[in-house]
Amino acid sequence: MDKKLKVGIIQQANTADMADNRRRLCEKVRRLAAGGARLIVLQELHDSLYFCQTENVDLCGLALPLPSEVSEEYCALARECGVVLVCSLFERRAAGLYHNTAMVVESDGSVAGIYRKMHIPDDPAYYEKFYFTPGDLGFTPIDTSVGRLGVLVCWDQWYPEAARLMALAGAEMLIYPTAIGWESSDTADEQERQREAWTTVQRGHAVANGLPVVSVNRVGHEPDPSGQTRGITFWGSSFVAGPQGEFLFQASSDAESEDIVEVDMARCEAVRRWWPFLRDRRIDAYGELTRRFID
Repeated sequence: MDKKLKVGIIQQANTADMADNRRRLCEKVRRLAAGGARLIVLQELHDSLYFCQTENVDLCGLALPLPSEVSEEYCALARECGVVLVCSLFERRAAGLYHNTAMVVESDGSVAGIYRKMHIPDDPAYYEKFYFTPGDLGFTPIDTSVGRLGVLVCWDQWYPEAARLMALAGAEMLIYPTAIGWESSDTADEQERQREAWTTVQRGHAVANGLPVVSVNRVGHEPDPSGQTRGITFWGSSFVAGPQGEFLFQASSDAESEDIVEVDMARCEAVRRWWPFLRDRRIDAYGELTRRFID
């Protein structure tokens, strides 16, 4: 891995026009690549509106197989720009069997690997269990020309076990494509507590594992098609943190963002020497972690 890695992030507000969403993403990828980015990370389910606000079987028609014309478009884009590209797609594996899948494309346009979202939420306006089968590929880093990437997706970011297993498998960076926001009935104080908790837990993963974290969220308001809620205002705030949890960059909570962040990868080795958490883990005493609850 390069000692200094330029990472591009794209925080975008989406519309119902999927072709336009992709067009704008592609333009931004080209600009970031021209600016020197070697790794570019897109937000969760970046081609469409966040369709999980309702349970609608017709929306399963948005899912596409891998490969597909759309996935090949992103592969061609990565090859054209010479970048490693982290995409987030609604994968159709078979009729009635779908995944929330991150696809990592190598700079030559080949697929370096995929990750299927493991933790699937089921909350008001986030009815993901209706659409997505939990991942079956485990927590396996993906090897690329810019390093070994521990790619996870959104709800996975609340689970220290997922980050730790990626780190134990040799991940050199943790990456979280994300779609998370506020329901408008929450008070301003509660909204800020939620956003701060989201940021803090991921910075904790950076600290606990001595790894940089790249978290890319969508932004803007998306209405609830059913009218039962007032929709979701995605809180943006995409960020990059270093291996001590230090902010290297944080985007706005209410505007699109297209930025390049330089990450000093050599610091990870130094930080892990100063704070040898992996050395001091009591692996002989953690067996109960595989239980749902200890009565």
